[in-house]
Amino acid sequence: MSKSVGSQLNTGLKPQQFIDGMTKNKEAFQDWYDRFAWESEEDKEFFESLNNRDDLRCLILAADWCGDVVRNIPVVFRALENSGIPVEVLIMEDNLETMDRFLTFGGRSIPIVIFADTGGYVLGQWGPRPAHVQAVMAEFKKTDPDREAPDYQDKMAAVRAEIMKQYGEGTGYQSVIVKELRDLLASF
Repeated sequence: MSKSVGSQLNTGLKPQQFIDGMTKNKEAFQDWYDRFAWESEEDKEFFESLNNRDDLRCLILAADWCGDVVRNIPVVFRALENSGIPVEVLIMEDNLETMDRFLTFGGRSIPIVIFADTGGYVLGQWGPRPAHVQAVMAEFKKTDPDREAPDYQDKMAAVRAEIMKQYGEGTGYQSVIVKELRDLLASF
């Protein structure tokens, strides 16, 4: 994955600027953000320990209209807010060239959380959803690749309903994201 996002560093919105600029789903986003709680003191300490490193940057491809952004990015913001890692949000529509280098199943899916070094070399990425939620979409894409099929939209609606079920009603999915981010960050 020899990708670089060097030219995008320092061009995005700070997390608070992204939230302030939201024109859709702001209340839901803020609600998930406010409901975040560390399930594990060990996880919290891991993210705080990243302050000892100054070599990491985080870029997030996102947009306020996307349900997965509204669910997942508050968790990413909260997990990273005491990590010392500079976090920037790139609005997908304004960064299509970058977005098209981080496709999911050949399509533009957000959010994509990109971790890079200070030169912009991509170390790893997360998204658009926790692995157990994304597995539902992966299976669908394998069995129903034809977007022109007459029943594609109906099947996609069923997949979206199953994805919502996988997220669940409460904040349990948030600790899954924290663990996945921690595992990713610990790998470099």
